Amino acid sequence: MRIGIDARFYGSFGKGLGRYTEKLIKHLEKIDYNNNYYIFLRKENWASYQPANKKFTKVLADYKWYSFVEQVFFPLKIWQYRVDLMHFTHFNVPFLYYKKFIVTIHDLILAKYPTRRATTLSPISYKIKHIAYSIIIKSAVRRAKKIIAVSKYTKRELVRHFNLDPEKISVTYEAVDPTWQDFSNQEEVLKKYHVLTPYILYVGNVYPHKNIEGLLVAFKQVLNKLSGYKLVLVGKDDYFFKRLKKEVKLMDLEEHVIFTGFVTDHDLPYLYKNAALYIFPSFCEGFGLPALEACSYGIPVAASNSSCLPEVLDKAAIYFNPKSTAAIADAIINVLTSKKIVQELRRQGLERVKFFSWETLAKKTLDLYAKK
Repeated sequence: MRIGIDARFYGSFGKGLGRYTEKLIKHLEKIDYNNNYYIFLRKENWASYQPANKKFTKVLADYKWYSFVEQVFFPLKIWQYRVDLMHFTHFNVPFLYYKKFIVTIHDLILAKYPTRRATTLSPISYKIKHIAYSIIIKSAVRRAKKIIAVSKYTKRELVRHFNLDPEKISVTYEAVDPTWQDFSNQEEVLKKYHVLTPYILYVGNVYPHKNIEGLLVAFKQVLNKLSGYKLVLVGKDDYFFKRLKKEVKLMDLEEHVIFTGFVTDHDLPYLYKNAALYIFPSFCEGFGLPALEACSYGIPVAASNSSCLPEVLDKAAIYFNPKSTAAIADAIINVLTSKKIVQELRRQGLERVKFFSWETLAKKTLDLYAKK
């Protein structure tokens, strides 16, 4: 077959979507030498991907996500390469693309949390965008030959929200790769990002559903009982981070909260490895990969008891109600003041990560390609 993969999110600049797309392609390269693959990339990540298998070919498709040109010109580009099956790694399937395709749905957060606070657009523009989102994702899941969900929770949400046949949806879990990194220069890396120990770590964006504002309130409660800790927030300094910095200032937490900005894939393990605790206060997640990454470095995790997180982390986290800042604070304090809890969470976390595999994800995805 001639298989296309929408890799315009490929790499670290595509955040969680980028990591998923990158790992899927790299592991497909290791197991499939029969099909021909066309990897559609943008200029921003063109150099990030170099095929390691001669059956994989890069194609420039420099069409911005969620744009008019994506809807009109991306299908033309795909047709140009006579693709038999297209894999869209996100819901934004061009409305005009009518050949066979599979789509990966990571979450339904935009449907569950349609809030103006999650955008920089004007009210009218946001309303138009949200209507467009609803039309496009509904079209994508209806027309897809198969849907991939990254958790059972996301699958249940898809069935409930769109009244889909559960048999149409396959679950392929994401994973973490073991790291063999030399941590001898960790002090240098921490200094680079102005990180002081001991600290609580969060990695990711700070959209409203991530509940970081609630975390700040809880962290202030923690400081009333445990002094000396910092809260380290890792993520690209976008509009939402800038807005959060204003909140930190208003709450008089500037001395206690560290914003690292974007951290490279090379440096990120150092921040995980030296954290006292990884905190995940989200109201909703599709999979929650950063928490699993924290587990792989032996870091105890405190996580929300909502959406997919108990499914993914199982016994590898202490859970709390994300709507209660007191509950978040109590969970943090319980971990930081108990060596027994820390040791048990570390043990459970290192065991839990063995359950997930990028190779398994690639094999299951390849099986879906073969059936279509």
